[in-house]
Amino acid sequence: QAQFVQSGGGSAQPGGSLRLSCAAQDATLDYWHIGWFRQVPGKEREAIMCFSGYDGSTNYAESVKGRFTLTADYPKNTVNLQMNNLKAEDTAVYYCAAARSHARNCDYMRGDYAIWGQGTQVTVST
Repeated sequence: QAQFVQSGGGSAQPGGSLRLSCAAQDATLDYWHIGWFRQVPGKEREAIMCFSGYDGSTNYAESVKGRFTLTADYPKNTVNLQMNNLKAEDTAVYYCAAARSHARNCDYMRGDYAIWGQGTQVTVST
């Protein structure tokens, strides 16, 4: 049974940086799309980006484009999320989720993300 375990996160000041990771266990990254989502209490979950393990392609929502970057360490079956130029509105619980797919062009809005990480708090404040 595949699992996806998150690490990283924490607190930063506006303009700062944080890094999150999502590690696949009992799974090979090549066969998955990894989506990233965030949620603030009382608000709907927001889909913000995805990574295709098949070819390394990515897609980003406008809210994070140019500030957040997804990369992968294939030997470690891990996707890393580098968050730069953080803003207060980036404060949320961040989740990675996996959709089984051996295809290009992941879709962070409509992918079948069935396996979820445990969530990681990111807090941006002065």
